[in-house]
Amino acid sequence: MNIVLMGYMGSGKSLIGNGLAKKMKLKYLDLDDYIEIQEKKSISDIFKEKGEIYFRKKESFYLKEVLERHKNCIISLGGGTPCFAGNLDIVKNNTNTQSIYLQTSLEELTKRLFEERNKRPLIAHLETQDELKDFIRKHLFERSFYYNQADYKVVTDKKDSDQVIEESCSLLF
Repeated sequence: MNIVLMGYMGSGKSLIGNGLAKKMKLKYLDLDDYIEIQEKKSISDIFKEKGEIYFRKKESFYLKEVLERHKNCIISLGGGTPCFAGNLDIVKNNTNTQSIYLQTSLEELTKRLFEERNKRPLIAHLETQDELKDFIRKHLFERSFYYNQADYKVVTDKKDSDQVIEESCSLLF
């Protein structure tokens, strides 16, 4: 079985994915890292050079590839992955896949993302916490429809990574 983690950027998908993989003795794969290896470019460079539409098409292609080629794996999706190109249906219709939404509040996401915004192409242009909060609020409104279709939901606020990993494991088994 593959376990797919979804949620907004900054929700902890990579951190929790790595920890969950170690605890469950499974392979870990970050879809964004996989895309960067396959495309031989950073996500930021792909966005800058080829645009978001190109990226979203490649993201969908590589999601299908990963789910077909990898079994017994923890897979972290990009924050927007479930919301584009029928990707949520790809995950939901894969019979050997369970999904977990790592739900994080607007306030917590704003706090986590503000200091690292320059490393994230979608928010690098935002200069104040208020601008970032408004941006996240809009995205959460648009994306929560998709995120909430995950098989399971784990609220990450006020929990350390070990607590989120434990809660995720208890939902799966």
